[in-house]
Amino acid sequence: MVSLEGLVAAAAVLTGLGLLAWRLWAGKLEVPGDWGEEEEEEGIPFIAGDGSGCCRLLCKPSALAQHLVQSLGQSSALQGGHWLWPRWPRLQMLRQLLQLPEPEPVVARELLQLPDTGLVALDWLVGPWGARSSSSVGGPSSVLLLIPNAAGKVTAELLQLGLQALERGFIPVIFNRRGHNGCPLTTPRLQPFGDPGDLREAVTYLHCRHPRAPLVAVSEGSGSGLLLSYLGESGSSSRLAAAACISPIFRGRDWFESAKPWLYEWPLLLHFKRALSRYAGSLAKVVDVDKLLGSRSLQELEEALFCQTKSHPMSWEAYWERNEPLRDADEAAVPVLCLCSADDPVRGPMATSLPRELFHSSPYFFLLLTPHGGHCGFPRRGPGRCWGHEAVLEYFRAVAEFLPVEERAKGLPRTRRWGGPTMEPPVFTWQRSYTR
Repeated sequence: MVSLEGLVAAAAVLTGLGLLAWRLWAGKLEVPGDWGEEEEEEGIPFIAGDGSGCCRLLCKPSALAQHLVQSLGQSSALQGGHWLWPRWPRLQMLRQLLQLPEPEPVVARELLQLPDTGLVALDWLVGPWGARSSSSVGGPSSVLLLIPNAAGKVTAELLQLGLQALERGFIPVIFNRRGHNGCPLTTPRLQPFGDPGDLREAVTYLHCRHPRAPLVAVSEGSGSGLLLSYLGESGSSSRLAAAACISPIFRGRDWFESAKPWLYEWPLLLHFKRALSRYAGSLAKVVDVDKLLGSRSLQELEEALFCQTKSHPMSWEAYWERNEPLRDADEAAVPVLCLCSADDPVRGPMATSLPRELFHSSPYFFLLLTPHGGHCGFPRRGPGRCWGHEAVLEYFRAVAEFLPVEERAKGLPRTRRWGGPTMEPPVFTWQRSYTR
């Protein structure tokens, strides 16, 4: 039996095909993403893969920046080519809706019980190959924490990144928020857009379970709001060696209030509502469920879920004072690579959605900007399909190579980030629930 979500997706796809065919016939299909002369002169140029053009690294000059330029410049992910597909970001979104589901990878799920008895889920990727590659990044196998988008949708692209990392010796694990992706909702509370409390508990647990393994994290799309908030609030205590954000949303409030392509918003909204409907009885104690499930945009759903609560209502302005991703960005103390495309139709206009001043002022933030690539797409021909994944894994390898050398050169004791002496684990307030 075809699900309601499948019927809506099919209708959206057919409508989209009709509109796109008309625009192609009329010669009105826009190909955004080309930057002007001012942007073209900014940053360090690279030739990016398969027709995406010349991408640039924007950052504050530093020894790590020079090392990244050398490493990324030699990476096969950033080799030139000629291909028109990366220039059509909306067609890429349509393809993501049309593509058939791939075989589910083998995962082992752990549920972590939090101080308020809520649960988050950690899905450890262990297949389909069944055995980890013997090659490892940075000495001990690095734990790679994968953070899905804010709706909890684990996309085929995120799974592909995890499986590719598994082949290269990483230990990939997916972080699932409360009530997301089949994680039971045991308290009538979900995780706000930029509240890193639950993520902090999960990172602490991962460090306790793998005390000698470097821990790195990568987020996809709107899930970057959570990772950026965590890095800012945690500062040098984040326990992460490095982080990466693929097509991040930097300005949360502006993003929710702006118009988004319906090919992106409606399927994601339907996915979120479907997950929330499972817990309608529990959520009815704290929110207006009818208004929640009747939301016609991601902004309406976010307001109904976190601002218009029955016990602790708050204004939209107050909500974003606590959840804006970059509110504490100047406190971040680990390298962060942000992979962005100028033609991203989801993030919004480049002039207002990219905080260029952050990358020029902070030595920890690096922006790899390409004119074409869409939202979380960065397609290429051949195996792998996404050159962005290759760039992110190469970035982690380069940071793992650089930091120990830099510490030895400065005569500093090796930190626990890359296989140095470990610290005694703290006393935890959570407990491991059960595995599946």
